[in-house]
Amino acid sequence: MCLAIPMKLVARDGQDGTAEISGVTRKVLLDLLPDAVVGDYLIVHAGYAIQRLDEAEASVILETLGEYFAAAEAEGSAI
Repeated sequence: MCLAIPMKLVARDGQDGTAEISGVTRKVLLDLLPDAVVGDYLIVHAGYAIQRLDEAEASVILETLGEYFAAAEAEGSAI
């Protein structure tokens, strides 16, 4: 399964960025969002930032994903 995850851009160096979620950081490419700035929430997929979204949207998505993974774990489902 492939997921695009909301992450917060915490650093930027040209078209390379560092995004964070729950204390985990990942390098991301900003080629598709050249005007992204530190502090933006981004949808990240396969190492690329593909969409900007506001903090409220990011929170809703992350909450929904958390509920999904908690339910899957409770059922013993493989994800």
